[in-house]
Amino acid sequence: MKYVWIVGAIASVVAANASHAQEGVDKAKATAFNARMFGGPLSQKTYACFVRRYDASHLAQHPKQRVSAMKLLATAEDAPEDKTVNYSFRLGFKYRHRAGNFDSSGYCSHIVENTGGEIRLGCSVDCEGGGIQVAMKDDKSALIQLKRIRIWERNKADEDASNDLVAGADDKIFRVDRADLRECAELVTDRRELAALRRK
Repeated sequence: MKYVWIVGAIASVVAANASHAQEGVDKAKATAFNARMFGGPLSQKTYACFVRRYDASHLAQHPKQRVSAMKLLATAEDAPEDKTVNYSFRLGFKYRHRAGNFDSSGYCSHIVENTGGEIRLGCSVDCEGGGIQVAMKDDKSALIQLKRIRIWERNKADEDASNDLVAGADDKIFRVDRADLRECAELVTDRRELAALRRK
């Protein structure tokens, strides 16, 4: 019971921080960013899937890079009771020399990153596990900027996977390309949502 209360308290703080962070963001720019990120206007729950599989040629040119594939599932969920939209992300990874599926996840909010007023998603991994920023390169590609983040395999934190993620990555920025939502199906945790996603 105590655990449930702590988790609820943390979720409330995260939601409050995300809502507060979005107050200083230009609404028109945020709406335009959402349209690019999610490929159109938001509905009650909207997903965007981005995928990158590094081919043999790329990996040969970047021998220190240990990531062989990356997937990003971004989610926007309208919360009318809060008069806001809640954003979250889930990243999936595969490594060159390690078997298994690895992932990380957390909550996001709009941020203004530079003096040009560019909008991005600023995302935090749960329990102070680091974070990522997501910018749109163009309508078909997103850029994920990260440092060291907490990564799990089969619901167990994996420090080696966290270290391997940024090894050999150029400036710790990964480009991922828009893909069919079914490509990100394994990143959806809710069974009903997964079934709906697979029908699309």
